Amino acid sequence: MSGLPSGVLVAIFLGSAAVIWISGMRLSDTTDVLAERLHLGSALGGLILLAVATNLPEIAITISAALSHHLDVAVGNILGGIAVQTVVLVALDVFGVRVRKPLTYQAASLVLVLEGALVVAVLLVVVAGAQLPPSLLHARLTPDVLIIAVVWVAGLLLINRASGNLPWSDSGDAPDTQPDPRGARRTKKEAVATSSGMSTGRAAAVFTVAAIATLVTGVTIERSGEEFFGGLGLSGVLFGATVLALATALPEVSSGITSARMGDYQLAIGDIFGGNAFLPVLFLPATLIAGQAVLPAAGRSDIYLTALGALLTVTYMAGLIFRPRRQIARMGVDSAVVLALYVLGIIGLVALQ
Repeated sequence: MSGLPSGVLVAIFLGSAAVIWISGMRLSDTTDVLAERLHLGSALGGLILLAVATNLPEIAITISAALSHHLDVAVGNILGGIAVQTVVLVALDVFGVRVRKPLTYQAASLVLVLEGALVVAVLLVVVAGAQLPPSLLHARLTPDVLIIAVVWVAGLLLINRASGNLPWSDSGDAPDTQPDPRGARRTKKEAVATSSGMSTGRAAAVFTVAAIATLVTGVTIERSGEEFFGGLGLSGVLFGATVLALATALPEVSSGITSARMGDYQLAIGDIFGGNAFLPVLFLPATLIAGQAVLPAAGRSDIYLTALGALLTVTYMAGLIFRPRRQIARMGVDSAVVLALYVLGIIGLVALQ
């Protein structure tokens, strides 16, 4: 897209963002319908399907950036995306919760704390992998990206086991939480799809079309944005961690607000934590495609974003455990802290540049 006028680049970027938003809503709806009808639910298959579906823009951007060897954009989008998607919970707290209680108070569950711990565990492996020498590349892979994938799968297995039989009172759910069980959003959406006459085949077709549209626009939004914002002097890391990460977080915003308004607060947080734990797994295909070690090439800004994402996640984990009832501007205390930390974090990221 080099050589295109700035106005055209902006139009492509905004149009791609709109397609990602609309396709994200269709993906969320059909993923829930398919998960319910195929009896995936909160099982391992359902967790993987949801993680992949909600992160299709990031998958497309990672593949595109790896093919063009713009690894700084891929790394910045993945690590910056974790921080941005965590901040999405602030928006859900303000605009999605139906009752005057904070999001984490409504969703308090030890299973969610475990999901947050998986995000932190994967990010710790990212920090460790960034310290390894690039010479460890063998068969187009490095040990760090393999360990990230293993930690992610092992974490999903533990979470799946905890969802079914956690040896705590009420399976780890705190008292006075959401009245409906986790996953109620999927059940309600499937019921609406059935009443409207949507068959499983049609749901699969809509899912496929929406997935393809998201993948294509994921590439166009990365290429057009990189050309336009790069021309304004925005570095690849800063662009990937802010503008691009915000644009590709649109499916999570749509899905999260739907969950919260349906009263399924646990699934709203679970979707965010699940997607964030999956994002670093994309370093594996990025390494395969680029044919070079990705994490050892991570700079100070990348490690900084990793720490920021972990800090925001830990803040919400504390909120799920302590369940603060106080609200500030319609958001829980933990959401207010996350928002302040993110703003300070972006200021620090600009200073690093």
